[in-house]
Amino acid sequence: MDKSTTMATAEQKEKPHVAFLPSPGMGHIIPLFEFAKRLVINHGFHVSFFVITTGASAAQNELFRSDNLPTGFHAVEIPPVENISSFFTDDMRVVTRLSIIVRESLKQYLSSLLITHRPKALIIDLFCTDAFEICKEVSIPVYSFFTASTLLMAFSLYLPTLDREVNGEFVDLPEPIQTPGCNPICPHDLLDQVKDRKNDEYKWYLLHVSRIPLAAGIFVNSWDDLEPVTLEALKENSFFQNIPIPPVHTLGPLIKQDEVVTEKDAEILTWLDNQPSDSVLFVVFGSGGTLTSEQLTELAWGLEMSHQRFILVARKPSDASASAAYFNVGSDENDPLMYLPEGFAKKTEGRGLVVPSWAPQVAILNHPSTGAFLSHCEWNSTLESVVHGVPMIAWPLYAEQRMNAAFLAEEVGVTMKFPVAPGEELISRKEIEKMVRIVMEGEKGMAMRRRAQELKESAKIALHNGGSSDDSLCRVVQFWKSDQSLCS
Repeated sequence: MDKSTTMATAEQKEKPHVAFLPSPGMGHIIPLFEFAKRLVINHGFHVSFFVITTGASAAQNELFRSDNLPTGFHAVEIPPVENISSFFTDDMRVVTRLSIIVRESLKQYLSSLLITHRPKALIIDLFCTDAFEICKEVSIPVYSFFTASTLLMAFSLYLPTLDREVNGEFVDLPEPIQTPGCNPICPHDLLDQVKDRKNDEYKWYLLHVSRIPLAAGIFVNSWDDLEPVTLEALKENSFFQNIPIPPVHTLGPLIKQDEVVTEKDAEILTWLDNQPSDSVLFVVFGSGGTLTSEQLTELAWGLEMSHQRFILVARKPSDASASAAYFNVGSDENDPLMYLPEGFAKKTEGRGLVVPSWAPQVAILNHPSTGAFLSHCEWNSTLESVVHGVPMIAWPLYAEQRMNAAFLAEEVGVTMKFPVAPGEELISRKEIEKMVRIVMEGEKGMAMRRRAQELKESAKIALHNGGSSDDSLCRVVQFWKSDQSLCS
């Protein structure tokens, strides 16, 4: 990784130059990383990718190895903030921690990086909105990349209005929340960050989303066929009469394209090679998700009782937080046999494969033996599943994942949700067995698989030359290239 702040070479100066700034966390970094690579490889741009190293996970460090980066893509480290732990408390949640890490990192380094590298534009994610004020001082336009669903973005744009007009907690509202022009959202499905308005998590989230209208444009990782209702509402803009919305550009689906397959990963893929087509359930809860000890036990026995083939990515359980692994992605964990129930490995030997902590998700979803995906429904994982035509069983854990699960089940038709009532937390082994059988063997599962295949083809068309997402990106690229006066 390029740790220097030297000026770009003469060859780089001849190319349009933009910079990227994601907050820590693979779910935020990967879509911006793929967008940046597309600009470099397909459109001849020079990219400076600012990397916040405070709180960086092992997976983040691996991603930015120099041999992973194309020519013209320069990763620039923002040094770690000293004594960052002094800003934290034990009960502090993920968005609050992220916001503090980003604020302290940008406060110390962003102005000098922007002046040194002088990009045409800076593309940020949701939790880097402190950059708006800094970029205003140096006259560099800022674009927002909303890395979650467009449905969540529409709700987020409407949140400042809700904050002014609604008294009490949103989760206590008797009726679904009606974002203008969009389908209603059940209060129980709202993202965690808005379920307690007295918590700092809510205050940080509200601050960030209230700044989105400051952007020169908004990039969304979606396409017209996946979220037609929400995208029409945002692009039409008449529904959001009192909310200034910058131009919305669909880029999706942007998913991880290149995945380093290690020797251990190759063993997983070899095991899949020996399984029948569409026969394996892939079970993983993303880069940061964790189950409680009791829930992991129920999951294990539910998989065993279903008699289906499976790959289970087993992470050390946490009874404290569903996002306990968020800042520890890609690190080594203990042997799964230490925390999976006794006898589970023997009873599932041959038809089940247990993988500790991390697996090559894209390669597994792309394998013909993979028949379904038991997922937390984080947006990157959702897009990876859809792009590869794999239906899902929804097991949301935190953030906006319940919103995604409801949308995918009720509007898109590629997902089934567990029938868990508000206030109920534990999903029993019998419920897990039943759901797995329905999706892997039943008519409902086959219908979901057909729908997932339709969206797989739709995604290809959107990204192909002349497709809706390709056309949207090309218009922005032409705008940036036409204004050479702002190039470095």
